[in-house]
Amino acid sequence: MQSSLMSMLPLVLMFVVLYFVMIRPQMKKQKEHRAMVEALAKGDEVVTSGGVLGKVSKLGDSYLGVEISNGVEVTIQRGSVVQVLPKGTIK
Repeated sequence: MQSSLMSMLPLVLMFVVLYFVMIRPQMKKQKEHRAMVEALAKGDEVVTSGGVLGKVSKLGDSYLGVEISNGVEVTIQRGSVVQVLPKGTIK
């Protein structure tokens, strides 16, 4: 009985290490991204996953209107926003 328990110990230890090294940081990163996307407001300057910089002009449940130039607006998914830039970054 004791030898079978000892043979399972390395497997359990590997799972614990995997959890703390890979799974937990990824969950934390997803939570931070979700909070950032939910906090978006009209006028925020953002970067999309495609590298497009723009200013949020319209807000929807799952889509955003992003003005990338004067008079040029594109519609993107909320999840494609990678970063919110400080005000005044885009000129």
